[in-house]
Amino acid sequence: MRTVAVLGAGSWGTALAVHLARVGHDVRLWARDPAFAEELQRQRQNSVYLPAVSLPSRISVSASLDATLEGCELLVSAIPSHGCRAVMRAAAPYIARRATVVSATKGLECDTLLRMSEVIAAELGLDRPVVVLSGPSFAQEVAQELPTAILVASPDPAATELVQADFRAPYFRLYGSPDVVGVELGGALKNVIAIAAGVVEGLGLGQNALAALITRGLAEITRLACAAGGRRETPAGLSGLGDLVLTCTGSLSRNRHVGLELARGRALHDIVTSMKMVAEGINTTSAATALGIRYGVELPIAAQMSAVLDGRTDVRSALETLMLRPQRTETETEPA
Repeated sequence: MRTVAVLGAGSWGTALAVHLARVGHDVRLWARDPAFAEELQRQRQNSVYLPAVSLPSRISVSASLDATLEGCELLVSAIPSHGCRAVMRAAAPYIARRATVVSATKGLECDTLLRMSEVIAAELGLDRPVVVLSGPSFAQEVAQELPTAILVASPDPAATELVQADFRAPYFRLYGSPDVVGVELGGALKNVIAIAAGVVEGLGLGQNALAALITRGLAEITRLACAAGGRRETPAGLSGLGDLVLTCTGSLSRNRHVGLELARGRALHDIVTSMKMVAEGINTTSAATALGIRYGVELPIAAQMSAVLDGRTDVRSALETLMLRPQRTETETEPA
């Protein structure tokens, strides 16, 4: 058993901390806000982000990066994408070079278009690769010990096996992959498609439309992942199709919720301010479209969602634009 540091006390960070403590690790959970950290430590429950789940005794909570990271052998980053670089920069002096670092955030950095593992590696200057944890996994269900299968991605087989061994539980199964690019892009872009799925559902357009959207969304993810150097088969697995289906259809999906509210006519600002947790797809949409331009890949769904989020079009016009695109064969290699 190891000493594990989990950075980020939102729903996913808390769920992973609870899970790791249950399998026998000593876990230090870091929260940015000292008052919130003290509340978690005292109440032994995250009533804001993960209610009705008790924190095991093996979890200690702190707002001090120094105290959290001292002597830790395994570090899990569950920081929202927009705050990842700043937290990693602040944490870098306290992280042992021998520590294994796991990125559990699904998103892209807006300014640089970097994947989260690239941001972490840039700030920590690691000698070993960052391991990526991704796949269909609602935090609430993991915390409730409901069966979950996810993916561990790293070019280093030893690092993959270490994380598989340290995270495994009877209800938590981990598959390995060397395709970090494909896994991270699948995890990031599925949030964009989920916003569109919420729009389709919110407008009452039916199951036919939703199925078509998910399928064509997967095609967009695959095209971009391949252009960026990922493997074509990766998006068909847990980190692509599996996560896409969950996020587009699950009632716990924050990004689907954003789409539903947009379809009901609410302003994006009002939706965001009413949410306790971050919907990563909002920031990822503009980054994804920029990546598409960089690699010369057309991403029609992402482009229309970007126009909706920016206020350049409305949800009905966006979907009409998608439906009226030139018709093509399904499997051609050209943009479709």
